[in-house]
Parts: sequence; structure tokens; C-alpha cells
Amino acid sequence: MRLATFNLLHGRSLTDGLVDPHRLTTAVAALDADVLALQEVDRDQSRSGNHDLTAIAAHALHAPQHRFAAALVGTPGEHFRPLRHDDDGHGEPRYGIGLITRHPVRTWQVTRLKPAPVRSPVYIPGPDGGLLLLQDEPRVILAAVLDTPHGDITVAATHLSFVPGWNAHQLRQTVRALRALPAPRILLGDLNLPATPTRLISGWTPLARRPTYPATHPRIQLDHILADRHLRHRLPPVTATATPLSTISDHRPLLVDLG
Repeated sequence: MRLATFNLLHGRSLTDGLVDPHRLTTAVAALDADVLALQEVDRDQSRSGNHDLTAIAAHALHAPQHRFAAALVGTPGEHFRPLRHDDDGHGEPRYGIGLITRHPVRTWQVTRLKPAPVRSPVYIPGPDGGLLLLQDEPRVILAAVLDTPHGDITVAATHLSFVPGWNAHQLRQTVRALRALPAPRILLGDLNLPATPTRLISGWTPLARRPTYPATHPRIQLDHILADRHLRHRLPPVTATATPLSTISDHRPLLVDLG
């Protein structure tokens, strides 16, 4: 079983700034993942051609099961509002996370996380960037209980806040939410936390320790695949890990092979 997590940057290439669905398809197909968690995913956004990026990625992997969970309605960094309910925002641009799997899904669960109550300074690269005070965004956890050859496994995708301290608070909330689902449990996503704090705060075991950001010369691991220690022995052992350079995004995908 190959697990992967990938912050897509809504499919944008850093070389030309374009979002090309064919390029996205090629990048995702190269991962050949059985379970893929996606972050910074667009749906019906003009900047990404009004495509459903989760569906494109699922098609690239020939994966029959996929779901998009919007964190907000609108465009991050511009005008947006939190979702009022899971079916909110149809016909409007949405932004969030995705979870794709080649295994049958027994149940899906969505858990919503509130944004930080204060703005936070964030460095934005580029001529119009610099140190900016940004409003935090709502976040979401998308979990699925999978029917696999190794038995039922819970996998979950998320993208936590960039606000220091608040992301740690959200990670604790995530761990509590996932305890209600069957073990063994695996969390995949951009947690906006380095490796050591992630391990200490969650109490879960990292399945890979590799830098993932920035994509060109990775120096820090923001993207993680963690396993709950409870019943972890039911998971196959880690046989390989990788962070291949992709043609899209400012993050590298993180891959873990089990068994």
C-alpha cells in the first residue's frame, strides 16, 4: 500500500504560474498512490479553470473512491466565508482538501476546525509579497474508514493553520476527533509544523522523516504521514519513503510504502 500527501498549490506550476489539468494529471499519476491526501485544492475556481481538481487527481490514479471537503466558499487571500454546512457553496468557488483511495470506503467523516481569532504575520515571496498580516482560514479534517487487505484502516487528510500555536491546538483537536474512528489510524497532510513538534504534540509515530518545503531545495518538513500508536502493529512495515520533485506546487509530495 502506497500512502501519499501533496499540497497542490491549486495545481499551479512555479515555472510559468499556470494551472494545466494535463500537467496535474501527469504529476498525480507519477505518485501511483493507493491513498492520496490533497491540500490547497480548488473546485470551481476561475484561477484553476473551474475544474474539480480532486476528481482530476482521482481519475489520474484510476481510483474509484474520492471526496472533496471544502474549508471555505470563495477564494483564499481574497473574499471568502466559512461553510455553513457540508452542502453549502454549490455553484460558487470553493477551496479545501481532498482524499482519494483505491480501496473501498466504509464511511466518511468531516470535522471542521475554526480559524485562529487573530491575524498572523506571514512572509509571502515575490515582488508584491513581504511580511503581511493575514487572516487565518477555516480548516477541515476529512477521514475515511477503508476496507483493505489488512483489515479496516482509518485514513484522514487535513491542512492545519499557518498561525503558530493555533496549528498545535488544531493538531490536538484532530487527534481527538480521529480517536472516535477505528484503529489503526493514519493522518496525512500539511500540518504547518516541523517534524519534532508534530510528533510531540500528536503523540503519533511519523512514518517518514524528510524535508518537503520549499520544493526546489527542501529544508523543513511541513507535510507528514503519521500513525497512531494504538494497534499500529496491524499495519504493514514501512519499506520505502520518497519526496519526488513535481512539476507543480511549492511543496514536494511525501510518499510512504507499507509492506
